[in-house]
Amino acid sequence: MMARLPYCGSPPLPGELLARFNLDPILIAALVLCAAWHLARCRNPRQRRLAAAGWLVAFAAFVSPLCALSVALFSARIAQHMILLLIAAPLLALALPRDSRRLARGPLWSSAAAFFIALWYWHMPGPYDATFTSTFTYWCMHLSLFGTGILLWREILHPPPARIVETFAVGAFTSMQMGFLGAILAFAGRPLFSWHLLTTYSWGLTPLQDQQLGGTLMWVPGVLLFLWAAIRSIDRLWNALDGVKTA
Repeated sequence: MMARLPYCGSPPLPGELLARFNLDPILIAALVLCAAWHLARCRNPRQRRLAAAGWLVAFAAFVSPLCALSVALFSARIAQHMILLLIAAPLLALALPRDSRRLARGPLWSSAAAFFIALWYWHMPGPYDATFTSTFTYWCMHLSLFGTGILLWREILHPPPARIVETFAVGAFTSMQMGFLGAILAFAGRPLFSWHLLTTYSWGLTPLQDQQLGGTLMWVPGVLLFLWAAIRSIDRLWNALDGVKTA
């Protein structure tokens, strides 16, 4: 299983984790270029602050020792994904330039479908384990998850009035499907990911305990944040209707 070194290196031991930063020059250059391009497109200081915060969070998720820890622990890989999907992605989505005409016909449902497919596919045993034996597959996982996450948050956080009910439905659907996947992982009766069968014990966890922790990290925050987004859209509709009645 350890014959080929994963992208983030070998599974770290607790005493060496703080020295295991991911200093891949190609990754760092790509993050800096993406951040610079995004900041250059921002139209106001608020967008620039959001973009800077979002790229800093993404930088931390990829460059910090969390990258190495995700080789040893499934729960660390899930934590990395949740940081990207539930913190960095909405910040970057809020910082993207908005076009009211595009929003009126934006890919709301297709964004939700793409995110659903990416989330479930990459957390199935076969595709997940493959990311440890191929750098290309590793980046396919992260780019597809992060990219569809940003696209979905952009649609959810900027709903035009005519699509607020649809936005609520998409937010509720995403909350349920993410929670359902997390619950499957948390309540599974056996470890599902062969890569971690020998990598968790140094951290005081059995493979099943590690998987259960990872499932919980996906289940609870994912449900709460996307449910908040769904409720937020209904609140905006209520405020709009209230404004019409007052007028």
